[in-house]
Amino acid sequence: MKVTIIGAAGQIPHFLIPMLQKQTDAELTLFARNATSRLLDYSKPTVRIVDGDASKSGDVKTAITDADVVFMDFDNPEAVKNVIKVMDQLGKKRLIVAGVLGVYDEVAGAFGKWNNMMIGSGYLPHKQAVTELEKSDLDYTYMRMTWLYDQDGNTNYETQKKGQPLIGAQVTRQAVSQYVIDMIKNPELGIRESNGVVEPNTNFAKPSFY
Repeated sequence: MKVTIIGAAGQIPHFLIPMLQKQTDAELTLFARNATSRLLDYSKPTVRIVDGDASKSGDVKTAITDADVVFMDFDNPEAVKNVIKVMDQLGKKRLIVAGVLGVYDEVAGAFGKWNNMMIGSGYLPHKQAVTELEKSDLDYTYMRMTWLYDQDGNTNYETQKKGQPLIGAQVTRQAVSQYVIDMIKNPELGIRESNGVVEPNTNFAKPSFY
């Protein structure tokens, strides 16, 4: 299994990379701006480090040529559109994208009101990104992640389908990483889905760390 991580210097990959190395034998390509200087700690024979910009087709092609699975740690619509285009050119199918809750105005209750107050008009680019995925022919998963925090050993998550009110105010980056690994290990999981990702039993009015 070969996995490319786009945005590999981000906060989720900080946990995802070592967890992948522990739980799988995947060969990793770590793609980011200035990756060779920022990701040297991950250098080993099973890891390829690639400098580049996800909005540039040539850079993306270099990073994903051999990939079985592509994970994007962000959902900038220009970059998402470019990655989809390059994957189509190369005949690649599996794309997992880290996104945000609220792209369908689906966040429920008091937490929904708090979330809208915090994000305001910031949903538009995320809505553009998920629209690009949904009109593509890729085997995508868009992760509508609730509010993120870090907690060692806490990989508890549950997913909520599109069309359901999203309930759950927080989830750890470790848990999101575990969901990504579970999808990599189970190729049918999450295909062409836009799933809420939350920690069970966190139906709070706002995240506990606020």
